[in-house]
Amino acid sequence: MSPQLTLQTPLELPPSEIPAYLEQLWAKDQPTSQGAHTFCLLVWQPAWVEQQLVRTGRINGPITGVQRDEVITAARQVVRDSDLPLTTPPLTASVGQALGNLNGDEQAEDLRGQHVDASVSTLRPRRLITLAPSLDESHPLETLVAAYCPLPEEGGGTAACGDVVVLRGGHAALTQGLTILQPLLPEDLPSWVWWNGSLDEAPELLERLAIAPRRLIFDSALGQPHHCLNLLRERIEAGQSVNDLNWLRLRGWRETLAMVFDPPQRRNALGHVVQLDIDVEGEHPVQGLLLAAWIADRLGWELGSSEPESNGVITAAFSRSDGASVKMRVAPVSMGQPSIHPGQIVGMRLICQPDHQPAACVILCAESGGCMRLEAGGMASMELIEEVVPVQHSPVEADVARLLEGGHDTTTPLLAAAAPLAAKLLH
Repeated sequence: MSPQLTLQTPLELPPSEIPAYLEQLWAKDQPTSQGAHTFCLLVWQPAWVEQQLVRTGRINGPITGVQRDEVITAARQVVRDSDLPLTTPPLTASVGQALGNLNGDEQAEDLRGQHVDASVSTLRPRRLITLAPSLDESHPLETLVAAYCPLPEEGGGTAACGDVVVLRGGHAALTQGLTILQPLLPEDLPSWVWWNGSLDEAPELLERLAIAPRRLIFDSALGQPHHCLNLLRERIEAGQSVNDLNWLRLRGWRETLAMVFDPPQRRNALGHVVQLDIDVEGEHPVQGLLLAAWIADRLGWELGSSEPESNGVITAAFSRSDGASVKMRVAPVSMGQPSIHPGQIVGMRLICQPDHQPAACVILCAESGGCMRLEAGGMASMELIEEVVPVQHSPVEADVARLLEGGHDTTTPLLAAAAPLAAKLLH
């Protein structure tokens, strides 16, 4: 289903009047009051590339903050027109910076925060609060509020309604406007913070938004790899509930690898791994490191040493429980049309050498290819097992909805174990 607009025109109010307005909106003595008792979602939604594409006239408005095909296609064209490396993911900061150097002053309606994706609205959130930073740093704070109800076909029966609050303005104005947030987040409802942007931007604002016990959703593929992994590790070690969209996209790789070793005759080989190679798109190794860390944790390996190399390759040496050594390598691969998510895994190879049995080579590759490259290097004498990992093309809003629907108030144990080890691998 396509995203939907709020079902009434948002009302612009002074920040100080919003809490009282919302309290009256859902007052128990209102005969139409059916406010959902579910959760609150606080969203940082800069949509820098989309804003710049509209400003330069490369796409038409309105600005929605949704990663729609029109935005992705236009951003890929900017990569080519600006002589950026063809391996540049289309929605990253470098594309926004290239657009920022171009002339243009086109204006469009800004519907960020009012454009509610169907996958989220079906969960019937009580309150959606969107922080929508403007390209214009001097833009004063605007605060909008509107009631929202899911459309009847989304679930039938009596709709449990909610509301949306939008804070729009320059960075300084938004920072000042944060004081109104706490009264808008009921203590009896769980609150989630979705940082829908790079983890490098506005760190002090992220620090103020993502306070415990709020549950945090972000994407460790967006931002400098060291910072992404350190933030992930720090938040997990502090006991906060952390949900990483980059980790969520690893599910197919983890499940496929587990199925390969599910037959009883192959399970023994897991205790005899000698080499792990992972190829990732471009220069962002975080997803590859998370997968390597998950494998190492599940198999009980101890990290001996790790070393980033000048060509972007990361190598490490582990010790198995029997004392034997395992070599790990995460390497960048150039892709002509990369994913919108930086650093997605292209392929992986696991070499096992069981005692008194033929060596086995397990190769998993993405639908975009990668198997043949990993077959090189003395594989002829080994049992070769190859599988293609289905790529999930779900929109980011659908992935966020999956996390919200799960409702976990703690970090998944597998991620909690893998993240600190992945951070060590990069140092």
